[in-house]
Amino acid sequence: MKPTINKELLPMKAHYFLFNAGTAPVVPFMPTLAGQLGYSPAVVGTMYMILPIIGMLAKPLFGYIADRFHRHRSLFLGGQVLTGIAFFLIMFVPGLEKPLPMVEFHCHNGVSDVRFCTPFGECVEANLEKYYGNRTLDCEMHCEAQPFMWDVVCKDWLLNSVENCSANRTNPYLDFGTSISMKAVVGETGCMFFMVPHDKGLVAGKNVTFTCPAGKDYFKTNCTMDCRENYLKEQLAESAVINTSTAMGMSEFWFFFGLLIVSWIGMAVVVSIGDAICFGILGERHHLYGKQRLCGSLGGGIFALLSGVLVDKMSGSEVDKNYTVVFWMALIIMGFDVFASSKLKHVQTHLSTNIVKDVGQMFLSVRCVIFFLWCVAIGLGTALIWNFLFIYLEQLDKEFEGCDSSIKTLEGLVLGIQAFGGELPFFFLSGWILKRIGHVNAMSLVLFGFGVRFILYSMLQNPWYILPIELLNGVTFGIFYATMASYASIVAPPGTEATMQSLVGAIFEGVGVSMGSLIGGLLFESVSARSTFEIFGIAAFIIFVVHVSLQMFLQRNGNTDENGKGTVSSASASVPASSTVESVKPKESDSKDADGFREVDLS
Repeated sequence: MKPTINKELLPMKAHYFLFNAGTAPVVPFMPTLAGQLGYSPAVVGTMYMILPIIGMLAKPLFGYIADRFHRHRSLFLGGQVLTGIAFFLIMFVPGLEKPLPMVEFHCHNGVSDVRFCTPFGECVEANLEKYYGNRTLDCEMHCEAQPFMWDVVCKDWLLNSVENCSANRTNPYLDFGTSISMKAVVGETGCMFFMVPHDKGLVAGKNVTFTCPAGKDYFKTNCTMDCRENYLKEQLAESAVINTSTAMGMSEFWFFFGLLIVSWIGMAVVVSIGDAICFGILGERHHLYGKQRLCGSLGGGIFALLSGVLVDKMSGSEVDKNYTVVFWMALIIMGFDVFASSKLKHVQTHLSTNIVKDVGQMFLSVRCVIFFLWCVAIGLGTALIWNFLFIYLEQLDKEFEGCDSSIKTLEGLVLGIQAFGGELPFFFLSGWILKRIGHVNAMSLVLFGFGVRFILYSMLQNPWYILPIELLNGVTFGIFYATMASYASIVAPPGTEATMQSLVGAIFEGVGVSMGSLIGGLLFESVSARSTFEIFGIAAFIIFVVHVSLQMFLQRNGNTDENGKGTVSSASASVPASSTVESVKPKESDSKDADGFREVDLS
């Protein structure tokens, strides 16, 4: 039999493919870009705490507007345009000025040198020798000084040629000029030694020889070094780490954060209204949602992998990664998405006379409240993966890989496996899985999957061993998202579909992801990345046990159907008996509980 193609669903599939293809090159790299721009993990955590709250407010608001004024299509397309432009403009956000490199100046027994210590000395040494060759650089040193050092400067360097030199003994700082040789940088025990040619320098406008007699105290001091060479500064200086209070007063921060806010609002509108449109087109075929959504995993996986490789290629041996290509990819692909989505034909078949009241009654159902709390818990774990996993990988990469780093390629592979090995097959099978084990058991499975995934993260030594772990993304995101969207669609009263999808998405991101971002950022700074994943893993197992216990209690003490399955109330929503995912409780067609809800089997 010749396979048939449902042309009605093709634009929806194209949207999921292109939207995820357009956001995948940018969204996963934003936390690491923020670090590269100079912001601390606490600042990143604070930003990603606020962004989901913005989404939490935007989703129900625009979902309500879409349902109330029947503007699904225009809001949907407008959100895509907003997202693409905001992502592209992030390319023009300036980085913070890096501080001057901190070095040590050593002078003893006729030998003087400048030392720079770093765990990545071998990489930096190779880069400097390749770039500068046999050059000698003139540098200005601003150093801490002790009284005995001024004695050496006045007597042994200046040979008492400067009047009142000894009066500087109380000056805590010493400024002088020197030269460093780039011809043969010596690396030893995590430090690089830059030799001073002929021990010559410049103090108080006079040429001197750095003579430090062996019989005197060892001359060693911490200095900032300015050689007026941008490449040297980039190689030696650590990124400026700006804390939250300092960032709030910087225009560069607000430019960056403002564009993230705009893009987040755009994505929130597109995701929530897009899912409502999808379920509206599917009608009673809820079980086919996963097969539409897997196109998104396909697009995201392909372009995430491609973007990681391209960023590594374009960056070369530079200290900072060059993300230009991903911003162009986002703009162009989002343009194609707008074109594909304009072909969607969606008509809202049900209208609600009181959207707020109908949706509000969801909170009267115990099982719905547990579902909302489950969304919060999943959001906590998802935040750690979305916002901090790549920061953790880059820490492991620097410790394990050293100079031979292809971190962005690895990150692209991580996203590719998340999509192809995890999300894609589980989205494809989500209808069958939910049909076999039910929504409640699927929720418990997702919590257990998060626990396993986080504990495995905490055990990583080689960053490349993360690749097989990412297959669990099929459980922790594929099954989760299909369960969340399907559950919300089924319990939504007629005419409130977009509002309900928006509300559930807002609870997941606005509460769960927001709290997880803040907690994750604080733990990354106060303990360590490894310990943070371990703590979240243990917490996931605890919540798993609590969730299973609560559902068992409700099943034993709550309403059950003739098969002993738990039921959940759906405000004035009836689900046809022909649905392949859920079945209406086999009682009289208009039977309601005390709250005025029909009983719908969602176990």
